[in-house]
Amino acid sequence: MIKNNLTRLLLLLIIVIGISLVVINRDYIDVTTVQLWVEKAGFAAPLVFMLIYSIGTVFFLPGSILTLAGGALFGPILGTFYNLTAATIGAMLSFLVARFLASDWVAQKTGGRLKRLIVGVESEGWRFVAFVRLVPLFPFNLLNYALGITRIGFIQYSITTYICMLPGAIAYTYLGYAGREAIVGGESIIQKILLALALLAVVGFLPRLIAILRKDSIPPV
Repeated sequence: MIKNNLTRLLLLLIIVIGISLVVINRDYIDVTTVQLWVEKAGFAAPLVFMLIYSIGTVFFLPGSILTLAGGALFGPILGTFYNLTAATIGAMLSFLVARFLASDWVAQKTGGRLKRLIVGVESEGWRFVAFVRLVPLFPFNLLNYALGITRIGFIQYSITTYICMLPGAIAYTYLGYAGREAIVGGESIIQKILLALALLAVVGFLPRLIAILRKDSIPPV
């Protein structure tokens, strides 16, 4: 029992230190930095990128930077697949950390909104998880941990997360791709930029639409 507690404490300490280091150095981590890390991996670049994204999610590395980098590195199709898969793996890891290692710490960090989340998940299950994935009530990285201390099943959580993060993954991946094309002078730059802006507009409007449809069904705080 003592050994298990020490192991849990050590793992939790590693995660807290990792998050602290990322927060301290986040101004030095941008799309270009991530691209340089990945490009050095050669043929293993997709695996290295997904590893960075998955672990980075656990340590609160900004998902927007990673997603834009994925689009710039791998294009809109493969980039979306790598981004979405890696983000989901990272979300699953964070969920497991919260459920088995850090429930008290997550509860302190989520504050008063945690009650709203727990009530919503326990009353609606995966549907509420879908809602908070599409409507950003919580920051992405923190939401992964917060959902780990609810009663939602791991499989339901994982599948819902993968599906409901798809719209945002498509939009931001394409934005990263369009940005790279603009820098290197690719073809049809104007069309690609307009498409990227249109996708962002759709994703930006989606939360409003869902909130309107659900305004009478959101659990009270």
